[in-house]
Amino acid sequence: MPRTANRPPKPKWIASRAPGGERYRRVKQRLRTLDLHTVCESALCPNVAECWGGGTATIMIMGDVCTRGCRFCAVKTGNPKGALDAEEPGRVAEAVAELELDYVVLTSVDRDDLADGGAAHFAATVEAIRARLPQARIEALIPDFSGDEAALKTLVAARPDVVAHNIETVRRLTPLARDRRADYERSLEVLRAVKRLDPGRLTKSSIMAGLGETDDEIAASLADLKAAGADIVTLGQYLRPSPKHLPVARYLTPEEFQMWEEKARALGFRFVAAGPLVRSSFRAGELFVKGVLGERTQASESC
Repeated sequence: MPRTANRPPKPKWIASRAPGGERYRRVKQRLRTLDLHTVCESALCPNVAECWGGGTATIMIMGDVCTRGCRFCAVKTGNPKGALDAEEPGRVAEAVAELELDYVVLTSVDRDDLADGGAAHFAATVEAIRARLPQARIEALIPDFSGDEAALKTLVAARPDVVAHNIETVRRLTPLARDRRADYERSLEVLRAVKRLDPGRLTKSSIMAGLGETDDEIAASLADLKAAGADIVTLGQYLRPSPKHLPVARYLTPEEFQMWEEKARALGFRFVAAGPLVRSSFRAGELFVKGVLGERTQASESC
């Protein structure tokens, strides 16, 4: 197919390892047996081989049908009609324990069909993992719960180690890339609200680059995230999941991502990961979080 102005050539640094290996197969088989979904597969993540091979999976709860239709996302869109699987939290906990995961990322589709956006189900899953495997570190990558702070309070009360919510893109491109029910300022408010509810809770967000944003806009979004109290930020290259999704405007070079990592660190984020294949659930972030939480444990034990 001939290239068009909307289809810049994919550069050589956009390459990921093909899935394989015993650990990868074990994770995949057990998740299938327990009828659990992962965003690794649903969102066509390029790092699935690295993460599953290392014993990490981002588990997507509340089904695989999202009520929103963001123009960058490969997850199915539709109406789940209020259906929730009450047994799912227990199955997730079982999978985490059996696979001996020491760091688990929970995420979900948007569930605007539920009164609380699914916050109680999210919290129940965190609590089920805690009960089954107390030493596991849990990152909750949450939707915006339609801006309902009571729903967010339910989630925060379950005490995941990290609460993540992605702004996805810069302010100007939010209406183009995200569903009409998503809002840039609301996403920032989610992060601010987590810090109000629990000032010590680690918070995290992520930006996709390559949708047509300017350098000034990326810089402004990083400043907005820092002002909202985000501790961790990741920046990665947007990769078009299919011809139905937004085209890639351009591919940033590894050197540009290195520049953004340095600029974000200079703003004072506690951890930054930036690179062409970096995603929100990037494994380097796990090492940072485990290190920070380990330091806290040692400090409390020495008191």
